[in-house]
Amino acid sequence: MELMPKKGNGLLYATLLLFVLLGMYGLRRCADAKNPVGVGGIVPSGGDTIDVAIEYAPLVCYTYADTLGGVHYDMLREIASSHGVAIKFHPVTSFDRSLALLDDSVIDMLVADVPMTAEFRGRYRFLEPVLVDRQVLVQLRDSVSGHGPVRSALDLGGDTVWIAAGSSVESRIRNLGREIGDTIYIIPEKEYGPEQLAIMTATGEIPRAVISRRIAGEIAKDYPRLDVVTEVSFNQFQSWITGRHSDIAADSLDIWINRYKATDAYRALLERYRMK
Repeated sequence: MELMPKKGNGLLYATLLLFVLLGMYGLRRCADAKNPVGVGGIVPSGGDTIDVAIEYAPLVCYTYADTLGGVHYDMLREIASSHGVAIKFHPVTSFDRSLALLDDSVIDMLVADVPMTAEFRGRYRFLEPVLVDRQVLVQLRDSVSGHGPVRSALDLGGDTVWIAAGSSVESRIRNLGREIGDTIYIIPEKEYGPEQLAIMTATGEIPRAVISRRIAGEIAKDYPRLDVVTEVSFNQFQSWITGRHSDIAADSLDIWINRYKATDAYRALLERYRMK
């Protein structure tokens, strides 16, 4: 004989189920509080503070004498200060993880080498360009010839290059392979940024990498055996990005960036970092 629940028990079961679901939700919130979302435990600051993930690399952002510096860092800090905007910087090394932070609204802005492809333009809001740069091949000089084995980007056919995962140069290298009618193999490095790839090339851990010309030039000062003269891209604008549906005042930032680029402070900043 099948036992049927009494009619009055339906409300009781529904009430118990509601308490179970609320308990599960509470446990999840506690777990999230103990293990914050994001790289290095980054959580939104809240209020009027703008959370900025900034790539830890020469010129962009680096540490010297326990102080943060870098052309992008200094520029954004000066713009924010002049307009009374609170900024909190979060140095990061992983480009892919930084994008995830932006997608999840953990951060409001990303300052890094972001490709201006149709895909990224659809996903993010690019602010006014702040600098112009190029991508170069980083390789070791030969002790006899005084230069690296690859003299031209056209000589990369059949070779392998290392890049930071998500780097804007990936599409350029694939297009270059089609132009020369040969395959250029790409190894995207998810754990290390451009600076680390250049150092790994200098120490012989990898044979070659493609990174920003400005970053390559800075690293080459400490590693004179690095050959950083072979260009693999045309001029590329560097911009900061925000989420498409971010609450940040992107239009105001565009205006502030344009005004700042017309000032003596901007020109002095470029001279300080030898970028003119």
